[in-house]
Amino acid sequence: MKKKISGREGKLKGRRSLEDPNHEESEDQDLPSDEAGRLKIKKNYEELLGIRIEKLRGRVLNREKINKTIEGIYFICAACKRICHNLDEGLVEDPQNQNNLCGACAKERGVTGTAS
Repeated sequence: MKKKISGREGKLKGRRSLEDPNHEESEDQDLPSDEAGRLKIKKNYEELLGIRIEKLRGRVLNREKINKTIEGIYFICAACKRICHNLDEGLVEDPQNQNNLCGACAKERGVTGTAS
């Protein structure tokens, strides 16, 4: 007879086999779980997009609802061309969605706008 696994461990059981065995967990240990998750997603975007980052710079990649009031936004900064998240790096959103900047680049350029 199999032992039934319930709760969070049961939900994660199937995902463990899909994880990369070479993934470095030690660097994420000191981060809160949600921040570590966003860091992992950013790395996945970098790998998936590769050279297309130049073409897509300044654009929003994905919007997610964190809860009823908070929206998370993954985007490529138009200036530094890094994949950013509005909760980690900040976001100065461009109305045409072509020239979004992270908080550091917007501050460096003296740009103000709709900060998320």
